[in-house]
Amino acid sequence: MFNPYPYEDNSAINRPKVSPEVSKSIISGVRNVAQYLTEILKEQLKQSDNKTIVIGMDGYISAQWERTIELLREPLTDNKIEIQIIDITECYKSSDMIDRMLAEYLPEDKTKDPVLLFGKLYKDGFESLMDEIKIKELEKHIKSLKERGKNKETVVIVKGCGAGIKRLRAIYNMLLYYDVTPKQTILRIKKGLVRNIGDKQARPFTSLMRRCYYVDFEVAGRLREEILNNNEEDYYIASDDAETIHLLPRDTFNEICHELVKSPFRCKPVYLEGVWGGYFTKKIRRLPDGMRNCAWVFDLIPLEVSILIEIGAQLIEIPYLTFVKKEGIALMGQKCVEKFHGFFPIRFNYDDTYHSNGNMSIQVHPTDLYAKENFGEHGRQDESYYVIVTGHDAKTYLGLKENINLTEFANAIKKAENEGIPVEYDKYVNSIPSRPGMQFLIPAGTIHASGRNQVVLEIGSLTVGSYTFKLYDYLRMDLDGKKPRPIHSYHGLNVLQTSRRERWVKENLVKEPQLVRKGEGWAEYIVGEHNLIYFSLRRLEFEKEIECDTEGMFNVLTLVDGEKVRVQSKEDPERYYDQRWLDIVVVPACVGKYVIKNLGNQPVYIHKTQLKENFYDETPKF
Repeated sequence: MFNPYPYEDNSAINRPKVSPEVSKSIISGVRNVAQYLTEILKEQLKQSDNKTIVIGMDGYISAQWERTIELLREPLTDNKIEIQIIDITECYKSSDMIDRMLAEYLPEDKTKDPVLLFGKLYKDGFESLMDEIKIKELEKHIKSLKERGKNKETVVIVKGCGAGIKRLRAIYNMLLYYDVTPKQTILRIKKGLVRNIGDKQARPFTSLMRRCYYVDFEVAGRLREEILNNNEEDYYIASDDAETIHLLPRDTFNEICHELVKSPFRCKPVYLEGVWGGYFTKKIRRLPDGMRNCAWVFDLIPLEVSILIEIGAQLIEIPYLTFVKKEGIALMGQKCVEKFHGFFPIRFNYDDTYHSNGNMSIQVHPTDLYAKENFGEHGRQDESYYVIVTGHDAKTYLGLKENINLTEFANAIKKAENEGIPVEYDKYVNSIPSRPGMQFLIPAGTIHASGRNQVVLEIGSLTVGSYTFKLYDYLRMDLDGKKPRPIHSYHGLNVLQTSRRERWVKENLVKEPQLVRKGEGWAEYIVGEHNLIYFSLRRLEFEKEIECDTEGMFNVLTLVDGEKVRVQSKEDPERYYDQRWLDIVVVPACVGKYVIKNLGNQPVYIHKTQLKENFYDETPKF
């Protein structure tokens, strides 16, 4: 998500059932938070034998502590309390040393990766980027302050990303964690407010982002999970806006997450412009006039979206991944957590080319071993398209034509990349006329593209990064008209499954719906399933209502036709979410039996995604 549009769509509000004490315990606004912390610190100093209190202020990449510290300083000094600020960034290894460490994770081979977009996920922890000598000096300094005796009341604040590493947590009297949503993190990076770990100066945007996705976000995310899942933070702070932060005591944060996972919920969408972007979503969701178009709607990209939670009069926003890691078993089920290393294993977004100026790029995604060996990923990148709406001549590209010359095709791709010679792509790539309700499966390695003049619901497998190897992009310039869009023929041709031709596609990837179950006024169909893909794609069709059961695995529901429905727990009817057209709603595994009720006047079609029963079996290694 390099370029989220700076628009806040606050329509996806979730209201978990929490006790009145939870609402009362939340402190909102940075001034109120600073005042609250001041009183807590004064009380702790009274009870401290050595009159020294040490606070850790950690947070996700781009977290901002300065305003809180600024507002703490005056009341503490007015009470004759000394305050010392220690910046943990001074304990990082040097930029040069970190660059040498990370060279294998961020290779610079422009033959394989022309614009240096890809990398390899870094697996070590935050401490690996710290200078051991400097950390020991910090520990020694804090120890000396605590041993000074009772002569001077002192508050020491150790702040910065990584301040909460395990070896330092033991020396803190209080640990605050400042969380930031993915979109806000990217927007702060675009404003020049963020540097990579260890850097004194900001890198060019694309270089900085590449480092973030493969290293900085990885180590910060794992440290966040470690702190929050071990309940080692004293306060969780939702800090997307430095002035309107929300401080949640640990027990409050835990109760909110624990209650939220018992109900169906919806994530807050993120919108992105694109060179092939269309206008359908822009119109129906009333996006700002200033948006040039809307190419992608990230309704449920797990690593890129957030959750809005209403508690009393307060609207709190937390990263979806924070919630996933906190409530993984209740949300996804034990086997899913084990299989996918605690990540939410399916991603959902809309691709909008409606009334656009062209197709999506002709592209392909990596297979299992290729993704693991080259990028350190968890596995292959499978996808699927469910057609929502079409205009005139809409089509979907999928697979190769039967009798093409593969060498000729590969040469044409390379000539387009290197010499700017157009490719007769319709000569090589199979296309199928699109109509609403069609389901296309796209196993890793299958050449494909969404054609112009349609909106598709894209559903894909788990990858931390996004590996779209563009084989042809019509010689287009980027959205700003400045640079040609990059082609990735090296990786793309390496993973292209050349046996997936027109006939195979028709027999395997575009199939007629198969009835699963039915009753009076309702039915459930499989619309897409294949042994190469670990999720099953279904469609629920009903007039009044339909009953379902998660059976210990999460369901994801998209209202693809109809006005409004209520997704409601059968065990506790007060736990529900009212879903509108094209909303994407998650039903957690722990909900069990639930009912979907039609609140509108027309028949309802809901696209339902779930893991296959044998999802935990080994996936094919090709």
